[in-house]
Amino acid sequence: MSTFRTECLDRIIVMNEQHLYAVMRDFIEYYNHERSHRTLALQTSVHRSALPAAEVVSRPILGGLHHSYDRAA
Repeated sequence: MSTFRTECLDRIIVMNEQHLYAVMRDFIEYYNHERSHRTLALQTSVHRSALPAAEVVSRPILGGLHHSYDRAA
């Protein structure tokens, strides 16, 4: 839980309970599908298959607090 606090709540002002749940949902999705983990050899918790070489595009998460990088279609 300290990861959620330090990487998210310490940087976002939560307005109400609905906003908190939205922030939690977005962070959990980011944490499991996008964020690399040192204990997993810098892989994500949910494994993604390798993509072919292409232009890399950035997608902001949580209003730009974090970013996800993917190959362009």
